[in-house]
Amino acid sequence: MTVVLMILEGFVLSGCAAQPPVPRAASSPAAPSRATSAPPAAAPPLAPGAAGPHQAEAQKPVDVYAADRPGMLSPVVKGFRSLVYVPNSESGTVDVIDPETYRIVRHFRVGALPQHVVPSWDLKTLWVNNNQGNFLTPIDPRTGKPGRPVPVEDPYNLYFSPDGKYAMVMAERNNQLDLRDPHSMRLLHSLSMPCRGINHGDFTADTSVFLASCEFSGHLVVLDWRTPRVIRRITLGGTSMPQDVKLSPDGTVFYVADMARHGVWLVDAATYKVIRFLPTGRGAHGLYVSRDSRLLYVSNRNEGSVSVVSFAKRKVMDVWRIPGGGSPDMGGVSADGTKLWLSGRYHGVVYVFDTRNGKVIRTIRVGAGPHGLAVYPQPGRYSLGHTGIFR
Repeated sequence: MTVVLMILEGFVLSGCAAQPPVPRAASSPAAPSRATSAPPAAAPPLAPGAAGPHQAEAQKPVDVYAADRPGMLSPVVKGFRSLVYVPNSESGTVDVIDPETYRIVRHFRVGALPQHVVPSWDLKTLWVNNNQGNFLTPIDPRTGKPGRPVPVEDPYNLYFSPDGKYAMVMAERNNQLDLRDPHSMRLLHSLSMPCRGINHGDFTADTSVFLASCEFSGHLVVLDWRTPRVIRRITLGGTSMPQDVKLSPDGTVFYVADMARHGVWLVDAATYKVIRFLPTGRGAHGLYVSRDSRLLYVSNRNEGSVSVVSFAKRKVMDVWRIPGGGSPDMGGVSADGTKLWLSGRYHGVVYVFDTRNGKVIRTIRVGAGPHGLAVYPQPGRYSLGHTGIFR
């Protein structure tokens, strides 16, 4: 069934529309002592007379990434071999890297223009998004081997609804969000977008709203994915080219990378109003959260660097530079939080950063045009998609 975007009474595309669900605000996490990431210390036992578990839970600050700590692997993935899956967009292939030896252990052909490798909601499958090939290639993460392709129109990127009911295909060239069965990929709903080039997104803390970026028209769209319907369009203006989207751990702010403006936008997650712009580096593109929920890693694709942003202070604390330059793009954080893996989009390599000191410890040669690599498995109860958004 196709859902046609309705222009509701009073709807204003520049930002004012029927009021969306409003997530609850919560207190911010503590400020980091330095721009590195390490597993948090275990909480001490309660002293006699201290608050009980129910009171402690009520007082505990919100952290949407609380299930993503080192060692918190789901029983579903505990038997999976740790591997890094690299889609090479220009080669039409996938390279599989052993993160212990940094060697390619498998190489196989997929379809035309593979963009991202996406963990399924139930954590049991990895999906290669063959954008021009118009199909998804499933990978069994137990073996690392590909399966039979599944026809899907224009799969630039892939997300999953928080309840696991829908696979949400970002059909970028068609300007649509296609809701599909998460297993068979049968089309259920198709939602036209009031913007061009929908590509990345994230959900509010209460999971009721999906904020997505439209890179070719400089917009963000606010979606009620259950209805489904567009409830607001936000114009960033100028020469904006929004890319990756990531919610702050306390659920109060969306961070949106902007490749043309060279930094990240901060958008209020309750009102959907732009708070301010934070410069990071040229070609700001991918966003990744440290395992302790304190830091945001921003890949600056056009200057060969990664900016380290403090969630508590909302400012850049450090910049990690690739010796000789590079093109860090999409990737993920290792399960233990000590490494950040990023594809080198224009250089045919993968970079491995040590998150404890910001140094590049490995550069691995892969196919042409590597893009949305997935580090798998990672901690978390379920996947919301992209290269690994876990909650």
